[in-house]
Amino acid sequence: MSKKRGFARYELREKGKLVYVGITSQSLDERAEQHRQDGKRFTSVNKAGPFVTKDSAEEWEENRLEQYRHSHKGKNPRYNKTNQ
Repeated sequence: MSKKRGFARYELREKGKLVYVGITSQSLDERAEQHRQDGKRFTSVNKAGPFVTKDSAEEWEENRLEQYRHSHKGKNPRYNKTNQ
């Protein structure tokens, strides 16, 4: 049985600058509204490719954050609070 491909991978940007990397099983509009209600400031939501499985989405998120930290002196995007 195949796994459900119901997870979106996305990035929040503020004036072109990456401020958050995330995954969701919700619509991107719903998730963006939650981020706004949490006080996150951003000017765009960028979907990163097609819907994927939860495992694939989590792997992408981990790799994307690692890539970001590698080029930003070990720091996460502004709103990501994951372990570094």
